[in-house]
Amino acid sequence: MNILTIALRNARKKWVRTCLLLLVFTLGVVSIVALSFVSRVVGEGLEKKLVSYGANILVSPKNEKLTVSYGGFAMGDMLFDVAYLDEKDTVAKIDSIALRKNVSVIAPKLVVMDRVKNTAVAIVGVRFEQEKLLKGYWMVEQGALPSKPGGALIGSAAAAKLGLKLGDTLPLGKEKLVVEGILAPTGNEDDNVLLADLSFVQKASGRAGQSNFVEVAALCSGCPIDDIVTQIGSALPNVEIKTLRNIVEQRMYSVQFVKKLILSVSLVILLTGCSMVGISMLSAVNERKKEIGILRSLGFSRRAVFSIFCAEAASIGLFAGLIGYAVGYAVSFRILAVLDMAEGAVLHFEPLDFVATALILALLTSLASLFPAWKAASIEPSEALVTL
Repeated sequence: MNILTIALRNARKKWVRTCLLLLVFTLGVVSIVALSFVSRVVGEGLEKKLVSYGANILVSPKNEKLTVSYGGFAMGDMLFDVAYLDEKDTVAKIDSIALRKNVSVIAPKLVVMDRVKNTAVAIVGVRFEQEKLLKGYWMVEQGALPSKPGGALIGSAAAAKLGLKLGDTLPLGKEKLVVEGILAPTGNEDDNVLLADLSFVQKASGRAGQSNFVEVAALCSGCPIDDIVTQIGSALPNVEIKTLRNIVEQRMYSVQFVKKLILSVSLVILLTGCSMVGISMLSAVNERKKEIGILRSLGFSRRAVFSIFCAEAASIGLFAGLIGYAVGYAVSFRILAVLDMAEGAVLHFEPLDFVATALILALLTSLASLFPAWKAASIEPSEALVTL
């Protein structure tokens, strides 16, 4: 009989308490492991969701402009010449950067001015398949998104001001646009413009293959956004690149907040589990004074008694770590599905992490039992036997 077998026999003798303690601690480990796996993908997953609320990089041609004022009256900026981007070339070069995997959406746009019912209005050419990814907050109040090149989507304010309704036709150069949908109010510039297929707007305005600017939605959790901007600048040296810092910082704050919250919850669960182990072991010491006295009278040293209680606690941590890691790995998929982040998420079962988790938890439960084990080792044989 050695210290380990004594510890296991004691745990088996009080099997109800041992099972309950193991169950509670295992559930805690399951929660921690599952949250850990979730936190590995939550940054990218959450940011992909945030991408639907707008771009964070703006690529535009370099234009020469002059600020005009006279007599203290500012008349705004004057452009010497309006430059355009080659749509296919610009998109292809952004596609070619090394950090392309961190770019979620590339959305080129062409803005032209026209008059509708004697009112100047901006008509924006977009790729609707990209725009839907970039603006997940869009809601079509009437009709639907344009399904054909000549269809138009009208902002709520523009529709009200121009008195437009579904089926109305609008002039655009030599072409005609048909109103197929009206956007619900968004609170931004989309309320005041008309949106149509980019290729149709390019053809109607005589700007085939051209765009005014390109909106890029970059994922910032995997690398600094400055690296992406630098690589786009190297691929497109003659363009102006602006980073919408407030959007980047808001997204990163949201991602970091979720990760810190998960870490905090995990620490609380771990601390609670270790406290329960310590309290349970302290209760066991008070119940087993007679047994401790017998062991001490048979020649077991204080160190041996101390080791027995530490071994009991360590065995609970070891089994809880092994079971909890395996179950937590399986549960994490379910959690990601509930959070709508399972699509594209890749979780790898790491054998080294599996073993390390079990060993770390065995160490932590041993540390949690230090005081109860010290108290048990401090009991004198005569004191334990006389009191019973």
